[in-house]
Amino acid sequence: MKFGRISAIAVAALTATSLAACGSGSPGTGSTGGAAGGAGQTVKVGIKFDQPGLGLKSGSTYEGFDVDVANYVAKELNYTPQFVEAISSQRETLISTGQVKYIVGTYSITDTRKAKVSFAGPYFVAGQDLLVKSDETAITGPDTLTGKKLCSVKGSTSASNLQKKYPGVQLQEYNTYTLCVDALKAGNVDALTTDNTILAGYAAQAANKGQLKVVGTTFSTENYGVGLKKGDTAFCTQVTTALATFISSGEWQKSVDKWLGPAGFKPGAGNPPTAAACS
Repeated sequence: MKFGRISAIAVAALTATSLAACGSGSPGTGSTGGAAGGAGQTVKVGIKFDQPGLGLKSGSTYEGFDVDVANYVAKELNYTPQFVEAISSQRETLISTGQVKYIVGTYSITDTRKAKVSFAGPYFVAGQDLLVKSDETAITGPDTLTGKKLCSVKGSTSASNLQKKYPGVQLQEYNTYTLCVDALKAGNVDALTTDNTILAGYAAQAANKGQLKVVGTTFSTENYGVGLKKGDTAFCTQVTTALATFISSGEWQKSVDKWLGPAGFKPGAGNPPTAAACS
């Protein structure tokens, strides 16, 4: 009886060891070489929740071009994404503290940001523009903003760009673009500035249709990248490979047409871009 009990325990231990060995040797299925590391693991991914056409949360679903990018990267690396809202002013903190694995949220690659986080990309080239009421005729570009109330989002490059170049602007910063749009419609500000992709998405929304328009005079170049932990070159390389596949497969163009096409938006020069090497 004692011998039988020991034998059963031994068999159970041997079986568990064999199963563990089988599990540890099973490769992932993604095409980037990072899939084995992902192994279906759920990771938190930062996106925007309030950018129509790019990153929008609607109930329990998420949609937009950036969401497509985030999902494609996750699929290629064999991760299961769990989306987290990445407000512009909090993005570097979310990455550096490990609250998210990566961020895809109209995240412009700048030298200042590269000092804190690393980027894979760019995967899209946008340009800063202005959103105004549809009957606005006085505002035709940034040089006509002197004395005007201009809305932007805290932590965005749009705000700092205009402050440096056009000191006569009365800048007002809100936490989200939705709040800026509401302020514009209510007449509390005269214009909203950010990337033309974001502005086009808002102008095309059913609730705003016919009320707002994009001025159409871009005055910057914004290279969107996937933000990730500073110095993680291995992961950055995997993401870069995934982005290249997203573009070459035709999925990039399909996503742009689906989410930005209805607003009459056409990608500008440099699109689709070639991602830079990770460092």
